[in-house]
Amino acid sequence: MKVLYRCRTSSSCRAKADSCCIQCKDCERTCLACVDACLDELAGKADRKNCIKLCLDCADICGVCSKIAARGGPLEATIAVAGADACEKCAAECEKHKDDKACQACAEQCKKCAKECKEQGKKK
Repeated sequence: MKVLYRCRTSSSCRAKADSCCIQCKDCERTCLACVDACLDELAGKADRKNCIKLCLDCADICGVCSKIAARGGPLEATIAVAGADACEKCAAECEKHKDDKACQACAEQCKKCAKECKEQGKKK
């Protein structure tokens, strides 16, 4: 039975789709780690609320994007464009928190993911 929700890694798979899938899964995990760190920092810092909201949205979109890319769904390019947009916005917000390692890691991963998603979005 074929597993539908796993990034394909065999040599016969489409390399770009796999890269998008992997970057999106990594981005989803990194965004959720950023949310956790921001919640710890939230006390007295209203600026973290927007970061948390963007990271949660980005994580959700990247999770869906990785699943659709893994199975080569017909909406792959559409969700990849949305993923790129979410990642760019999340990265811009996380970059504002220069003192927070989790936010900086999230910004870097979001940039990588946005790049892959943009390429995938051009495919169809």
